[in-house]
Order: sequence, then C-alpha cells, then structure tokens
Amino acid sequence: MSTPGTRTPEEQLKRKDAQISKLEHQLYWAQLKIQKLEETLRQERIARFGARSEKLSDLQLALLDEEPSVTADEVSAEAERAALPETGATVPAAADKPEAAPKKHPGRQRLPAHLPRKEETIACPAEACTCKHCGQQTTVIGYDESEQLDVEPAKYFVRVIKREKRACRDCEKRSVTAAPLPARIVEKGLASDRVVVDTVIQKYCDHLPLYRQESILRRETGLAISRTTLDGWVMHVGDLLTPVRDAMRKDLLAGSYIQADETTVLVRTKQKPGSHHEGYLWQFGKPGGEAVFEFALGRGREVAARFLGQWQGKLQTDAYVAYDKIGGPNLVHYGCFAHARRYFVDAVKVHKDDAEAAKMVVRMDALFTVERGAVELGLTGDEKAAFRREHGQSWLDEMRETALWLGPRTLPKSKLGEALHYLLKQWDRLERCFHDPEVELSNNLAENSMRPWALGRKNWLQVGSVSAGPKVAAIASVVESCRRLKIPVREYLLAVLPGLDRRTRSQVVDLTPSRWAAARR
Repeated sequence: MSTPGTRTPEEQLKRKDAQISKLEHQLYWAQLKIQKLEETLRQERIARFGARSEKLSDLQLALLDEEPSVTADEVSAEAERAALPETGATVPAAADKPEAAPKKHPGRQRLPAHLPRKEETIACPAEACTCKHCGQQTTVIGYDESEQLDVEPAKYFVRVIKREKRACRDCEKRSVTAAPLPARIVEKGLASDRVVVDTVIQKYCDHLPLYRQESILRRETGLAISRTTLDGWVMHVGDLLTPVRDAMRKDLLAGSYIQADETTVLVRTKQKPGSHHEGYLWQFGKPGGEAVFEFALGRGREVAARFLGQWQGKLQTDAYVAYDKIGGPNLVHYGCFAHARRYFVDAVKVHKDDAEAAKMVVRMDALFTVERGAVELGLTGDEKAAFRREHGQSWLDEMRETALWLGPRTLPKSKLGEALHYLLKQWDRLERCFHDPEVELSNNLAENSMRPWALGRKNWLQVGSVSAGPKVAAIASVVESCRRLKIPVREYLLAVLPGLDRRTRSQVVDLTPSRWAAARR
C-alpha cells in the first residue's frame, strides 16, 4: 500500500510514458525546425552562388562558403565534379567504383534549310590535275561537300535620293513638279527607316542599350549620333505604335481567355531626381495570339481592373491578389500548375532527401506529360478534356489526397509547408484549369513573355520617364506578339511604321501583327 505523496508503479509508468510522448513530440518539431533552418541556409547559398550551385551537395556548398571570393567559373567547375561524401560517409575503394558509361555523341548538327547557300569551289592543286601514273589530264568526277555557318558583317552606306523634277519648256508658266518623297518613319531625319528600326530591334530584341549603339555607330561609321537622338527615334516609334497596341487590346478583350503576369522595371521620375521608382510592365495575352503590355507605376489591383474593364471570361494568373475582384461579374479565375510545381521544386532544392516533395513534382510532371500527349495528337474540346481525365485524373486525385494528409504533419514555414499551403489554397483554380480544355495547365507562356524584358532591363537599365512608359509598352506589345506569331519583326516594322501617323483609326486596326500576317497569307 502506497503512502500519501507517493505514486504506484502504474502511475509512475504512466507518468514516464507521458514524458516520453511529450519529449518525442518536442523532438519531432525540433527536427522540423532544424530542417527549416537547413533549408534556409541552403537556399541562401544557392542564391549567392547561382543556378549551377543547385547541383552541389551541402558539403560542397559549405566549402565554397568558406572561400573569401568565389567566381561563377569555380561554381560551374565544382558542379561538374562528383559530389563530395558527406561527413561520416565512407569512400568506396577505386575497385568498387563502377565505370561510367561513355556519353553518346549527339552527332553533327545540321544547318537550317531556310538559310541561303553560297557555294565555294576549291580547285585541286596543279600537281593533282595530272595523273602521276600515266601523265594524262585528270577529270573532275565529283565533290566532297561540307557546310559552315557564315556571316556578312553589316555595311553602313549613304543612300543618296535624287527626286526627278520636271517642267514644260514650251509653257509660259514654267511650272515645276517633283517626284513625291515616300513616307518615312522619322521625317527629315538623318537616318533611314532601316537604321531606325535596327535601333529599336537592338534595344528591345537584342537588349543592347543605346549608349553601346552610340559607340558602335561611331566606330563603324565615324558618325557621332548621340544617344539622345537614338532615344528620340525609339520614343517616336513607340508613339506610332501606340494606336496599334490599343487595337491589339480591343482584339484581346473580344476573346474569352486571357493569361496575365507582371514584372518590375525601373523608372526615372521628377519626384525622385537622381534615383529610380520601381514601375511595372503588365502583360495580358492569349496562347497562340498576341500579347499586350500595360505600363504602370504600381502593382495595385487598379491596373488590371483598368485594362480589363468589365471583361468577363477566363483569366489565368498566379496567386497574386491584385487579380482578384476585377472584371465583370462572370469573370472566372484559373490557376497555374507551374507555379505550384515551383514551390515543390524549391523544397527539393534545399532538401534533396525530401521524398514527398519529389513525388509531388513527379505527379505534376505526369500532368504536363499528359498535356503534351494531347497536343501531339491534335486534340481539342471534349476530346482533349476526356484525354486529360483518362490519363491524368488519378495523378490529380493523388496530389490532393497527399497534400491533405501532409499538411497537418509539416512545419508551415518550411519549404514543403509553403508548397502545400499554396497548392491547397489554389486547388479550386488548379482543378478548374485541368477540366477546361481551352485553358492551359500553366501560365508559363505569359511568364516566358516577361523574361526578355526581365533580361533587357539589366542592360538598358531603366525607363527614362513616366511618359516614356506607355511607349515602351507599345513597342513591347508588338515585339513580343511578332515573336509569338513567328513574324519577322524587322519586316513588320519596316512595312507598318512609315506613314503610320497619317492613317485613320479604322486603317490602324488592320495593321496589328496578327491581322497584318493574315492579310499576307
């Protein structure tokens, strides 16, 4: 019999079990917190050393982190080496290492058939023209052919335009008439239409800033054309293309499906002399159609609301809240599996042994494989929807069931926790795009349209003023739409820009990239 204040063996056992359970619970959450800290550390190291460092083990990253300065070449070289064994791991003997299978050579790449060919014949030397056995003249019996990619450097020249003038020698009035000048992009300008168009293309297609173009012109021609003049040409082109961009917006809003995305761009403002304001280029487009850019100083909901007005159709975006509560009452929102997948990829990057995150990436890859199969078979409408359900529904169901099971068991602030939160929060929109055959599984096309401008802003640095923003958006709309529709942008601009300011609004409507290309077929 136990005295007061003492516990029976059964009570002590229960108390010990409760303590063990509590400690196990604390240990579990401590392990999750350690995992989160390790993820954060790895993510910061990857951000520091660049994309190639994603291939490196934690030990390799730690060794690089100890270097006072590490170059991109060193990171790249380390990524090509075999992973270092983690602490405590045993290194297998050389005899135990399997021999690496030799990489298969991809073979010689064939040069594109659409490029013009210029033949060059190399004659045999004089001694080969006589037979060394009988002394008779040898005969050409064929050729060994090989191809090389070659280039003719751009040649600057001065175009001298002489307009014919006519007058009647017999008439007393002696009236004189002259041949009319053709319309030009920059009237009375020093440069031809081709030079102006090339300036625009080099800046917004090749991302070559104007100060570099200024140096190239001085080097190649000896002519000093200031970047202020070059910028004037570019802004004039933006002015001319603004009505075209407006016509493209009307065509886009006449459809039922739009993808949208946005990216930052620095803007010089009078309110902040010597510094920059972070502006935005918003992009709205349809797969297989044109893309229309909108410039704004902010990233607020009013930008998308102003662009879409009362449009009510299918809007596919990421989870950014500025796209909520806009458009007409019947606007339907769709999600993006690529954005959801990216969260799980980030979880795998920082924790390579995270099997659940890796499995989720595999499931989403399976959905995209199903989508490619439908595209290759040319399926549309109900047939495409049925194909998705037949081959992808099980992956979709498994994805949701796994996310619901993992959610309560995962640290919310970990990378996997963030990925699961995004997936479940966006699930209705993601499932909606899976079952709608008109809608893509991802918003990647809109994102890909933004990448050239994200790259370009690193080179041309900024938008010169707030008033220049809409002109840049007009140029971006035309350049990106030509890229999407596989229209030669130089050919399009040279055909459309001269005399564009003299055309009526009804004439401009027919000069959008898609309508212009359709008229030429």
